[in-house]
Amino acid sequence: MDNTMTKVLLHSSAYYLPFALPIIIFFISPDDEVKRLAVQAVLFQIIMGILLTISGIFSFILVGIPFLIVFGLMYVITPIIGIVRALQNEPWRYPIVGSFI
Repeated sequence: MDNTMTKVLLHSSAYYLPFALPIIIFFISPDDEVKRLAVQAVLFQIIMGILLTISGIFSFILVGIPFLIVFGLMYVITPIIGIVRALQNEPWRYPIVGSFI
């Protein structure tokens, strides 16, 4: 069974339903690869939220501004890379959390 569109939907959910859709897909999908990707997507959103919050707090003392820029770009660009890889049927893991799962 081809799960290309499910993976694309999972990656694109970072822009409109970052937590709800991956959790729903995790419980609905019978494919282990899609379930693994759904867990990675949720963990990536949580970790990036924490990193952006910490960087935002430290940006008041000018130390966190470079980190805020890097993590913000990573938060926006990473799902796009996942969508492109899913459309090409290439395996892909989220950075930071992909090696844990």
